[in-house]
Amino acid sequence: MSALEIRQLNQFYGGSHTLWNIDLTVPAGSCTCLMGRNGMGKSTLLKCIMGLLPCSGSILFEEQDLRTLPAEERAHRRIGYVPQGREIFSQLTVEENLRVGLAVHGRSRRTVPEYLYDMFPVLRRMLRRRGGDLSGGQQQQLAIARALVLEPRLLILDEPTEGIQPNIVHEIGEVIQRLNREAKLTVLLVEQKLPFARRVASDLRVLDKGRLVVSGTIADLTEDLVRAHLTV
Repeated sequence: MSALEIRQLNQFYGGSHTLWNIDLTVPAGSCTCLMGRNGMGKSTLLKCIMGLLPCSGSILFEEQDLRTLPAEERAHRRIGYVPQGREIFSQLTVEENLRVGLAVHGRSRRTVPEYLYDMFPVLRRMLRRRGGDLSGGQQQQLAIARALVLEPRLLILDEPTEGIQPNIVHEIGEVIQRLNREAKLTVLLVEQKLPFARRVASDLRVLDKGRLVVSGTIADLTEDLVRAHLTV
């Protein structure tokens, strides 16, 4: 069973054809890693899923074609998204950043779930700090926690370990594994670090020049595949 099913997706940027006839599935309950060299269309594909870029084809999430919905409806469909660069609100406090996600729940939830502070203890200690005053790793933890406030059924992460110190990379990996394996949350992430991908992912998709060239399990991430599609 697929949580996300993309069929014949094409995307153009100006006169450039950036994504070509993408057929891609994300199995329900999987942690699917999307890989490829820089500039191959990974972030573009995530932005198409989130409604931030126009595209053709179909993007089915739980049998609803997301292309028929405005971008903001993704949150109401319980899709959490952490973009590359995190994009937290630097002038808001940690608590205010987290509370942004509560709007999706209307009046049914007024407080940030306590388990998020257990998952990211540093955020509890820094509730009154402005987001812009946090370190890069702390900001990434805040961005992930903010996405989790939605109580998502699909979590999309764009390079969650980029520019992050190793100890926080390890913590983020533990969080992803816990959410995916214990809470059965479906995860789609773009990741460049091979050890991290092998540690957290169950499934593998590889883009090369805007085309899907590999669709398999993380066991398919062999040295031959790395040389063919991932090394510069």
